[in-house]
Amino acid sequence: MIDEIVRHPTAKRIRLSIDPATGTARLVVPKRAPLKTALAWAEDKKDWIAEQRAALPRPRPFEPGALIPFGDMVLTLEWEAGSRRVIQLEEDRLSASGPIETLGRRVEAWLKRQALEVLARETAEIARTAGVSVSKVSVADPKARWGSCASTGAIRYSWRLILAPAFVRRATVAHEVAHRVHMNHAPAFHALVAELLGEDPAPATAWLRQHGAGLHWFGRSS
Repeated sequence: MIDEIVRHPTAKRIRLSIDPATGTARLVVPKRAPLKTALAWAEDKKDWIAEQRAALPRPRPFEPGALIPFGDMVLTLEWEAGSRRVIQLEEDRLSASGPIETLGRRVEAWLKRQALEVLARETAEIARTAGVSVSKVSVADPKARWGSCASTGAIRYSWRLILAPAFVRRATVAHEVAHRVHMNHAPAFHALVAELLGEDPAPATAWLRQHGAGLHWFGRSS
């Protein structure tokens, strides 16, 4: 029932949460609280845990017929038997062949390559506007952050941004590039994000808050 137990040095009380990106049930226990007591308390919450998990997005495996959001498009994944392993974009279709058992992995790899290409290009464009340099752009699959900017000038994004609408993706890019000027979230930082984006980033933030967790369920079979 409980997937993860965290002994937190500053926690004042026992807390239970469900990660919307993974469904993980996390129990936070104060440093000196008896673990047995915390587990007994969590046991009484099993109905709540079941309700929370039932409300989570459903897994969206990359299988034949799957509908995959891709920026402002929705792609239909089509597969046919054959030896060709290359994934090809054909208008609003993602055409695939090769072993069916590796299809999901190959589609995810294709999406990651597209994400890196698009995000690197948009980062370079917005960095030029801001008059700053970016030393490296990379993608990964973090569960809690859509982007991060290091003091070295390296920016890392979630590859799953390629599944989000373009305005959401570009707002995230503007956010991270703005950190090359302001390594904080002061008013000047937010003003620069809006300036670089050319519009209010609030709708993009709201979209991620409402729909972002669902992006983590694409490519999952269970």
